[in-house]
Amino acid sequence: MTPPRRIRVAVLFGGRSAEHEISLLSARNVLEALDPERFEPVLVGIDKGGRWLLQDEALLLNAARDPRLARLNQAMPDVALAPHPSPQGETALAVQGRGALGVDVVFPVLHGPMGEDGSVQGLLELAGVPYVGAGVLGSAVGMDKDVMKRLLAHEEIPIVPYLAKRRVDWERDRAAVLLAAEALGYPLFVKPANLGSSVGVGRATSRAELDTAIEHALEFDTKVVIEKGVPNAREIECSVLGNDEPIASVPGEIRVDHPDGFYSYAAKYIDERGATMHIPADIGPGETSAVQLLALRAFRALECAGMARVDFFLSQEGELYVNEINTIPGFTAISMYPKLWEASGIPPRELVTRLVDLAMERAARRKKLRTST
Repeated sequence: MTPPRRIRVAVLFGGRSAEHEISLLSARNVLEALDPERFEPVLVGIDKGGRWLLQDEALLLNAARDPRLARLNQAMPDVALAPHPSPQGETALAVQGRGALGVDVVFPVLHGPMGEDGSVQGLLELAGVPYVGAGVLGSAVGMDKDVMKRLLAHEEIPIVPYLAKRRVDWERDRAAVLLAAEALGYPLFVKPANLGSSVGVGRATSRAELDTAIEHALEFDTKVVIEKGVPNAREIECSVLGNDEPIASVPGEIRVDHPDGFYSYAAKYIDERGATMHIPADIGPGETSAVQLLALRAFRALECAGMARVDFFLSQEGELYVNEINTIPGFTAISMYPKLWEASGIPPRELVTRLVDLAMERAARRKKLRTST
């Protein structure tokens, strides 16, 4: 008896954002978790110039786990994405001069702008290819911390006080921006509105530090979010999985022990002792239920699908605040999303399988929609 054809999964990684190297580390772990009996991986890396390149499986699996050393193989052939659907979606991705790759579904492992923000999702929609994760809208609002917070506030989901300022505001009246931010009260955290992995994030306890933090964040984005810090807050995270009926994992906690004093890029990826994960989080049953409920509410409010990680602040007084959502959460060796599901009884191989199945399910449902009156 002929065994069933394996589903060809294109793992799409790299990208044109400051989170490029983290994406490579995530892709490595997604590749390791793909069930070889069900799936055949096809690796496509996007370099920082925007070129789509076929990548080598052995090279990625042997890649350094240090983001400072992670690299794409630039000598590999170019990959093109069809700008329109084909009768069989498998022809959407092709190697120039060699023909179609026969891909059934795409697993984007792209963090940050030009990958997690709806741009690639829009391309895949135009090409008619199923893909893992949130659609165009959910990806876009999940990436923009300002728009995200506005929608969460509309749904009465608790967030910390914040304001958003654009580069034009800063250039027009620097003093006014500083004054408005200081009205929130120190300490303050400044973040590029459209990045993750703590890239460009700064903590400020004075006007001089605030000025420096805004300048730094504006190097990565044209809009910044300035948030009031929650003193001695605990950082709680919860993973979500599903489409119309999502489920939430057990919550975990990040404890930071790094000179930056918060969960910075260095604390996450460079300093091996910069932070520790505690799974499950040492919180009571009531707080656990509250975290899971808020995670699911945020997931639905932001039009997410497939997967997301929802990050919280838990104050000393027991108040919970949604910090942000990640629609393509990290899959690195230290990433909370897969670790929380493993602690919830779903190991990495089963998790990745479910994510691919959810992508195919969502695509099949959308394919049934009418396109004419």
